[in-house]
Amino acid sequence: MKKLYIIFIFLAAVVLCACNKTIPETVTPAPVPGKAENQPSKGKLSSIPEEEDIDFWSDYPAETLSKALADRMTNEELLAQILMFGWSGTVPGQEVKSWVIDRKLGSIKIFGWNTDNTYALAENIKFFQEETQKTKFKIPLFVATDQEGGWIRHVKGRTTETPGNLAIGATGLPYDAYYSGYYIGMELRALGINMNFAPTVDLYTDLHSTVIGPRSFGENPREAGLLGLAFAQGQLKAGVIPTAKHYPGHGDTNIDSHGILPVIDADMETLRNRELVPFRILSENKIPAIMTGHLAFPKVTDGKEIPASLSSKFIKTILEDELNFDGLVITDDMMMNGAIATTGSLSESFIEAIKAGNHIILSSTTPLLQDRFWTKSLNLMESDGDFFSTVKNAAIKVLETKLTYLKGENAVPLYPDISSLDEKVPAQGAEDFFLEQAARATTLVKSGNINLNSGKKILIAGGYRAFLSEGTKRFPQAETCYLSQSNSIRENQRILSNAAADSEIVIYCVHSYNSGKTAEILKNTGKELILVSSLAPVFIENLLWAEEIYAVYSYSPSSYRALFAALSGDFIPEGKMPLKALRQEN
Repeated sequence: MKKLYIIFIFLAAVVLCACNKTIPETVTPAPVPGKAENQPSKGKLSSIPEEEDIDFWSDYPAETLSKALADRMTNEELLAQILMFGWSGTVPGQEVKSWVIDRKLGSIKIFGWNTDNTYALAENIKFFQEETQKTKFKIPLFVATDQEGGWIRHVKGRTTETPGNLAIGATGLPYDAYYSGYYIGMELRALGINMNFAPTVDLYTDLHSTVIGPRSFGENPREAGLLGLAFAQGQLKAGVIPTAKHYPGHGDTNIDSHGILPVIDADMETLRNRELVPFRILSENKIPAIMTGHLAFPKVTDGKEIPASLSSKFIKTILEDELNFDGLVITDDMMMNGAIATTGSLSESFIEAIKAGNHIILSSTTPLLQDRFWTKSLNLMESDGDFFSTVKNAAIKVLETKLTYLKGENAVPLYPDISSLDEKVPAQGAEDFFLEQAARATTLVKSGNINLNSGKKILIAGGYRAFLSEGTKRFPQAETCYLSQSNSIRENQRILSNAAADSEIVIYCVHSYNSGKTAEILKNTGKELILVSSLAPVFIENLLWAEEIYAVYSYSPSSYRALFAALSGDFIPEGKMPLKALRQEN
């Protein structure tokens, strides 16, 4: 293991150095509103005279300016700076506009329901940032999203569909992780999105954990950390702030924290040797931000089933003191049931998250201007000196991070250039790279030497239209069978059995529990069966009786195009199944 770690460190260093030399210089300086040309540098000053007018663009070191700005803010402005809200639909409502314009909100979050129209999204982001520059301190917003690659792609529209993290784990190449982060980052950059909640460095600890599944780089802690580091470096090259998640690790449970608080039976020693390893690697390499998960570890929190996102022990004692992380700490969505399971109310959860040490509190919906959490938090700031200091210090950390990453030549432009979106989204070179990556990741799980050029009748079946269309491009003589994911297992078995009646070879895509059960109708039928695992490979666990099995790790067209290229004999798949339990001897 030590030897493998050294090899990965070496490869990461080599690749990152090479990438710094070979990436095309397409990054342009961000606009700096309000900064006077040829202004003399004041970078050596450790304090700012109280009588001097300052704003975000004043020429002082980030540490000095962040504290000076916070000193001049009202309690309302300090509190607003540590909040991040989303909005419903493609058009921002009046509530979120009021939070940005009147309350000086610190950050906004872009969700999938905001993004079908790429141009409208860019216009909305431009509007919000323009409004920030009309305020006294001209502090830009963090504009964040979840663009992990693969399965999780909140910014849709024109952006690239990628093979995803588990495909990167199948190649094991920091090169693939770096360029994935870079190309995803360049597309976010063009839209004015300056923060990404990625990389996901949760381990694939629980084989049946479909909550994380293909979002993970795999089950090996060091490999996940190193690939996450390379991904983060690629994001930073594009000017986008990476955020590792879901601390301290969501991979050892099949319970989704959106619906209920997962309670994980792992002690501190186990976490240190497993889930915390990627976060330690990223902390050592100064990743700018980490997201806390709504996950309970009672063996660590003295028997209490408290979410790590609300636990000062997990944030202050373990993350900051033990792992030496000194960046931003951001909660997962506080509207998730896992966040309010122990407090009983949203307002209490917000306050507990602040007290625990989070610097940004995230909500997927926009609260009312006079929501209880707002009024109660302001009252606490007035009456409780410790709470006031906690809020102010969090605001300083947010401001310092903004000053570090939202100013300078590599910063994401404050205002997206709508006229250039067609050129920049998808990013130039992204399609070719992700197709090549998908080919590198394609995994031959079990070899059966089925001859697809024998003239036998072929059926291509599955629940994704892209799988069928990519298949018929390579095998135009094949019949296809679409199996709706809304159908019952019995109904899809009937449809598949009828479609396969006259076929001799079946190429079938497994992507879920139901699709796996549907495949059982083909057992002992005499058909030559090629199974293709898509997304989480766990669904082929009980299908290893199939004659030939391949794995790809997303439903992106590039993954299916690579798969059918391999079936056509264009290349020999060399991807390695990231989960040991599913590896077969070929």
